Amino acid sequence: MPQALERADGSWAWVVLLATVVSQGLTLGFPTCIGIFFTELQWEFQASNSETSWFPSILTAVVHMAGGCRVGVMEEACLQAGLPSCPAGLGMCFSFQSSITVLGLYFVRRQVLANALASMGVSLGITLWPLLSRYLLEDLGWRGAFLVFGGVFLHCCICGAVMRPVATSLAPETKECPPPPPKTPALGCLAACGQTIQRHLAFDILRHNTGYRVYTLGVMWSILGFPLPHVFLVPYAMRHRVDEQQAALLISIIGFSNIFLRPLAGLVAGRRAFASHRKYLFSLAVLLNGLTNLVCAASADFWVLVGYCLVYSVSMSGIGALVFQVLMDIVPMDRFSSALGLFTVLDGLAFLISPPLAGLLLDSTNNFSYVFYMSSFFLISAALFMGSSFYFLQKKERQDKQAVGTDALEQDLFLEGKDGSGKQRCPEIIWCQSSRPPCPAGVNKYPWGCPASSRSSHECLLWPKAVLQAKQRALGRNSP
Repeated sequence: MPQALERADGSWAWVVLLATVVSQGLTLGFPTCIGIFFTELQWEFQASNSETSWFPSILTAVVHMAGGCRVGVMEEACLQAGLPSCPAGLGMCFSFQSSITVLGLYFVRRQVLANALASMGVSLGITLWPLLSRYLLEDLGWRGAFLVFGGVFLHCCICGAVMRPVATSLAPETKECPPPPPKTPALGCLAACGQTIQRHLAFDILRHNTGYRVYTLGVMWSILGFPLPHVFLVPYAMRHRVDEQQAALLISIIGFSNIFLRPLAGLVAGRRAFASHRKYLFSLAVLLNGLTNLVCAASADFWVLVGYCLVYSVSMSGIGALVFQVLMDIVPMDRFSSALGLFTVLDGLAFLISPPLAGLLLDSTNNFSYVFYMSSFFLISAALFMGSSFYFLQKKERQDKQAVGTDALEQDLFLEGKDGSGKQRCPEIIWCQSSRPPCPAGVNKYPWGCPASSRSSHECLLWPKAVLQAKQRALGRNSP
């Protein structure tokens, strides 16, 4: 029996938004609490910092390196129920990518606000997961805590169930019985895999869309530093004799602040005045995020770290509210799913490398400050790269449009002969022919030159100045 399609921007869209909030809170919010278990896992397995870092690294990388659909959200719950890193990360990926894609189809007019409210679920997860983790770790140990987490993740089945198919604006094509396709030889395994990858991963967009290429590389580079505070902030605070409860509270402060800051960032970015500047706002948020990590490296006092978490929350809210919206602005919505797939796969590679690389640096120096310096370097350099690249791309695009407009304008500038029998290309704009008698004294009252009644007698056969100025204003050029 065919299933009824839901309407975009309808009442059910808000139910899907609520399901997305819960889904993102359970999935993307969970990796931030791994720092609570970092010291416990390190002691349990007698592992180094670099070896222990592979657990959050693999989990977060797999979250970003697969994709899904409505059924994928429900499969995610079953996979996460089994935790450890790889199956749980795969399930989380099915959930969060599917919810982001479906949300973009359900919301058209309020898309920016919907993305900001959905990312608020991550803030709720960042707030609650560390507190719950600390409580379960003290009472049940890390094994018992992970069993409870598996049961909590099963609630994502409900989120997947409410994500019904949505009607699109494209009308289905009606075709009469098409002729049977010609027989073609069966594709080999490698060719079939290549076609499947090309269909689901937007390599063609990566090759031809410069903005998408810049954005993907910039975000990938920034992710080499972005997850490090979430992994190493709690061990860093505990190394400097901050109480375990207070150390866990630091992550919750970041999440609680984001609950209010992310919707505010979405409202600001959703204003029409900022529509063409969202990519610059995102670059600014990444730059601020990198600069705040320098404060954390300067002092490990608890109240200094609290101030750091509050400032860090401002930049993190901007990143969370804009990261997917900027991608929606760069690529067409009908290719967003495949563009998001390739985007998250490449980001997953950065997530896989970042924590072990920082752990290796920590093992060699035994100084947490270098970890935060490393995070600042990647974030600041990525922000400068994206901001400058977007500026030059926009400048080049504007120059190309002006060049095309100038060519079209030159083709329109013709002087008609006196008898009107032919047209002649005009190399420059002439207001009155100097070889003829001057125009009447009242010509200044007319912005386009001589009155129409006196043109034939005074040979002021001119391109109307008002029309020319209007065209030049549309092209962003000054009138001659």
